[in-house]
Amino acid sequence: MLENFEKNIGYIFKDKNLLKTALTHTSYAYEKRVQSNEKLEFLGDSILEFISSNYLYKNYINLNEGEMTKVRASVVCEKSLYKIAIKHNFGDFLYLGKSELSNNGNKNEAILADSVEAVIAAIFLDGGLEPVQKFIIENLAEEIKIASQNVGLKDYKTVLQEKLQHKGTVNIEYNILNESGPDHSKVFEAEVKCNGKQLATGKGTSKKAAEMEAAKKAIEQL
Repeated sequence: MLENFEKNIGYIFKDKNLLKTALTHTSYAYEKRVQSNEKLEFLGDSILEFISSNYLYKNYINLNEGEMTKVRASVVCEKSLYKIAIKHNFGDFLYLGKSELSNNGNKNEAILADSVEAVIAAIFLDGGLEPVQKFIIENLAEEIKIASQNVGLKDYKTVLQEKLQHKGTVNIEYNILNESGPDHSKVFEAEVKCNGKQLATGKGTSKKAAEMEAAKKAIEQL
């Protein structure tokens, strides 16, 4: 069972008991009188913050301290950790008590996110900094890239909406018209429409950035 999990995450544990503890929810620990993954969650949270901060500092030198903090906060969160858990099928390997099993605890977002933090700590304790850094960056690099592209954007969409609403009831919509380029360097083109009429188009390296650019151009034309 655990061999399949190790294959999923790309790391083989020397101490299998450490891995089992990382996957042991408090409900199972209480029933079986064994150690839960709570303390590992605590450690994993700190390791995750450190590695993501270090990665941002070294790879996104254009961001200031406030922007790096915002990017980290948007990436080091329950939603992102839940995505990692789903990607690697964490729910199939969790040790849950009867009550949590009956409540579909293996699909619970908070439980899955916490288990990712616990596994991060377990990898660190078992193999040191290098393998845990590899696991975190492989799973969060794309999220960090997207967040860093959006963090410095002024919220032109909100500004546009406020300006148009002064003129009465409006229906604003954004559509992606085109995307080009390779997967690692895509360019998106978006349009913004008001009551069915196109106001402007814009391009960006993410869908959100393209929509923001379209909104910015629409404001300039008002």
